[in-house]
Amino acid sequence: MNDTFLKACRGENLDYIPVWIMRQAGRYLPEYQAIRANVDFLTLCKTPKLAAEVTLQPVDILGVDAAILFSDILVPVESMGMRLEFSDKEGPVLSEPVRSKSAVEKLIIPDIEVDLPFILETISILRKELENKVPLIGFSGAPFTLATYMIEGGTSKNFLNTKKMMFQHSGVFDYLMEKLTVTITSYLSAQIKAGAQAVQIFDTWAGILAPFDYKKFVLPYLKKTISDIKKEGVPIIYFVNNCAGILQEVKKSGADVIGIDWRIDISDAIKKLGKKTVVQGNLDPCALFMPKEKLEDRVKDILWKAEVANGHIFNLGHGILPQTPVENVIAMVEAVHYYGRKS
Repeated sequence: MNDTFLKACRGENLDYIPVWIMRQAGRYLPEYQAIRANVDFLTLCKTPKLAAEVTLQPVDILGVDAAILFSDILVPVESMGMRLEFSDKEGPVLSEPVRSKSAVEKLIIPDIEVDLPFILETISILRKELENKVPLIGFSGAPFTLATYMIEGGTSKNFLNTKKMMFQHSGVFDYLMEKLTVTITSYLSAQIKAGAQAVQIFDTWAGILAPFDYKKFVLPYLKKTISDIKKEGVPIIYFVNNCAGILQEVKKSGADVIGIDWRIDISDAIKKLGKKTVVQGNLDPCALFMPKEKLEDRVKDILWKAEVANGHIFNLGHGILPQTPVENVIAMVEAVHYYGRKS
């Protein structure tokens, strides 16, 4: 098996810099679209054979150094008792947003093996299929990011309801975060036991917070989640979208790898995190629309700047966009492998 990705997570010496892509199993691939044409998104997530098939597609097509489980961060939220739907126009929609103590009380802590067996079955299939290929990454949303969806009922422009709960009813907010911390810890631990060889925690919306509020309302729960999962013995990646303003706090998370979005120069991020940190990132997803020569220059710039870190995993600064040309993605992967080769 090509274990370059796992070695990078551990800060070990490498022959080359590994690369994978957030949302690499997705709508930009015609092969994914062909499967998706016959099944809705949630059904795809819950059908192990199909979820495994789309997880494997980018490994074979792009030549990336890791596979990431095909699912959605809101799947465990549904298992807590909320009704989840996906709209082509609005994205995820959660019925009856959680905005009171009684609403939090109604939420259950799921039994992962009973309530989410399809996730574990998908991982089992994938480990067999990937045995001689690349490692498998499991994932979850972070407590705060899942809380925002549950409180807002979906995505939001200003996260007013979330911040009102934090600032006006902090006890209720803490209660919700406690339940989510237990759920996410159980969820990721189950993925690891089923065969995931690393996990990524996505904190898509933590960047909306002031550093003070991140430190007070988010970091304690995140640190507990990571501390508990570390007992499983696999690398943990923590990705915060729009992380520049809170990196001084993010570095305290305890994660093995810190994912960086594209809004900060990776060399500046490393200065804030410290050179002993393993970093992941951080090409702007829209850079994949550049002519290949200019795309190569961007890849080389990130690779060169990240050399001072303890380790580097190349990735985008957020998920790949559906309109992205596949040939450009392949060119990026090839450029990373070529220019990231150690002499």
